[in-house]
Amino acid sequence: MHFAPALDLTLILMVATAGFLAGVQNALAGGGSFITFPALLLAGLNPLAANMTSTIALFPSQITSGYAGRKLVADVGPLTFRQMLIISAIGGLFGAILLLNTPPSFFARLVPWLVLFATSVFAWGSFRKKPLHAASSMPRWTLILVQSCIAVYGGYFGGGIGFLMLAALTIAGQQVRAAAATKNVLAMAMNAAAAAIFASSSLISWPAALALCAGGIAGGFVGGWLIHRLPEKVMRGFVVLVGASLTVWMFVRA
Repeated sequence: MHFAPALDLTLILMVATAGFLAGVQNALAGGGSFITFPALLLAGLNPLAANMTSTIALFPSQITSGYAGRKLVADVGPLTFRQMLIISAIGGLFGAILLLNTPPSFFARLVPWLVLFATSVFAWGSFRKKPLHAASSMPRWTLILVQSCIAVYGGYFGGGIGFLMLAALTIAGQQVRAAAATKNVLAMAMNAAAAAIFASSSLISWPAALALCAGGIAGGFVGGWLIHRLPEKVMRGFVVLVGASLTVWMFVRA
């Protein structure tokens, strides 16, 4: 059985700082996991433990963002919001179970490709010139399949799920404002299921999770203050830069 490594005060402070930056980043543009994931790797966690610990630590901030936009959530094409919520929770559960049954060595080889995919999705969603909204709809079973795949991926790794859902929801017919609020609540459902599964794992570093969580909450407040003061594209560019650097580092490390 594998256990999370012990962390000294210096590492705890580093992780808390990463959580703070991730909280600011999530409030401004999203992509906070691109900061927390490498910080946990530097703290000595293996990729599997880092992914699970980051998921648990960032979950409270997802509750906040989901609750804040609850009045804007809406049905999605042929599916009700409740049906989408159930699909997301079940998919997140399966993704988390799949991750727990993935050997750490295999996940370590897979994670560079996951980070590359997530960074590409984030860059596409951040800098594409055409709006995501399309005056079209998605067939019922296509929407179920797409959201199920996103949810499983969200429970398994999760990087870039915001933009994947934003694209799917707008193609399915939602306006961007409603899609942004809806995807926050659906992401919360995915991660609630995943966090419930991960919480029993001996790989979780609870000191790191608590430090990340505390830093993330503080960063969320600061991000809320900065949201009208910093250019969003600058923040999104920073996320892409971090993701690209992490991708290169992970491929070299693997």
